[in-house]
Amino acid sequence: MSEKRPHVIVIGGGFGGLQLIKKLGNKPVDITWFDKNNYHTFQPLLYQVASGGLGPDSIAYPLRKLAAKLPNVKFRMAQVLEIKPAQNQIITAIGNFTFDYLVIATGSVTNFYGNKSLENNCMQLKTIGHALDLRSDILQEFEKAIVQQNTETIHQILNFVIVGGGPTGVETAGAIAEIKNNVLPADYRELNPDMMQVHLIESGNVLLSMFDSKLSEKANADLTKLGVKVWLNTRVISYENGLLQLSNGTNFKTDTVIWSAGVAGQTIKGLETAVVKGNRYQVNEFNNIAGFDNIFAIGDVAAMYDTATPNGHPQVAPVAIQQAALLAQNILMHINAKPLKPFAYKDRGSMATIGRHKAIVQSMGFKWSGYTAWFVWMFLHLMLLVSYRNRLMVLVNWMWNYFTYQRAIRIIVRPFVNQQLKN
Repeated sequence: MSEKRPHVIVIGGGFGGLQLIKKLGNKPVDITWFDKNNYHTFQPLLYQVASGGLGPDSIAYPLRKLAAKLPNVKFRMAQVLEIKPAQNQIITAIGNFTFDYLVIATGSVTNFYGNKSLENNCMQLKTIGHALDLRSDILQEFEKAIVQQNTETIHQILNFVIVGGGPTGVETAGAIAEIKNNVLPADYRELNPDMMQVHLIESGNVLLSMFDSKLSEKANADLTKLGVKVWLNTRVISYENGLLQLSNGTNFKTDTVIWSAGVAGQTIKGLETAVVKGNRYQVNEFNNIAGFDNIFAIGDVAAMYDTATPNGHPQVAPVAIQQAALLAQNILMHINAKPLKPFAYKDRGSMATIGRHKAIVQSMGFKWSGYTAWFVWMFLHLMLLVSYRNRLMVLVNWMWNYFTYQRAIRIIVRPFVNQQLKN
């Protein structure tokens, strides 16, 4: 009789979970892989789905397709409801499962910092569902504005507000500004494009604070040229009944506020003693969750504190990918009673795109902006997509958008969902 192999449960199909499955595939362990969706989402391009530049299938990859290639991996589409560490067991919507090793790679959710008026009324951009809601919302606002006679009402409808000056906020603001400059004049000739306003609100004194100050200033200048009104040192106090209130005393009416000002870890019931600031699990240098030898967390949901990262690592894909690659090695070494290797993040830089021919890249001491940065950004994002099909679809859509100045996928598919949220 063959000896029973260790059972590894992996929760999450994001960048960390995907990388871990690839690295443990065909290794002497049995894996059950859980996610509430049956696909991986390439989150850095969600804003392009929201702005009609890409279809959702361009940035999604079926998890079962990867699992099917690996004989030691079983995929289960299910919500994990609770972890029972004393029993080495997880509780899911489809039953209970025991493990020898558990890896939590559940990523993050939007953080509204306890402000219910924002949570109840703002739109988000963390999932494909959110992106489709936002795409439909933008187009429905145009349809709504074109039949209005009251100028003040049109201004409210065509006021688009993005909160958060990080990469998601900057890229979303730039994409919506390009819709104003290219799509609105072509498709909605009865509307004056000048009546549409795009606002980007940031509580700090610079956009993209993780970049060199000159690159941050360049991004601000590029957004301003596109027609985005940038508000620095400004916080959103509340948003209810179409009224947005800002910390500087400014109030104005808008039908659409997109919140991208923060994230929090997506934890699971059962390990509350290890949850720290930002709703993340505290982990050691081996990604062990504090107090548990065989339970790990990686990526956005993990907070690894040391002298180099007193607030934990940034919640970005490269951290999750690097942690997953090392953890795969460490799980195998733990099985064989060998010493584990501590994690050390290798920061290879940051990048953000603002619009056509406008981007910034900071990597290993080099800094680029403009055309060069834009091409670097496109190439690296293409290469990071999971499959050749995804890359081809994205490339074709990008070429179409580039030569026609249009967003090809301008389809309203979720009016009911959108109106529920707006009302």
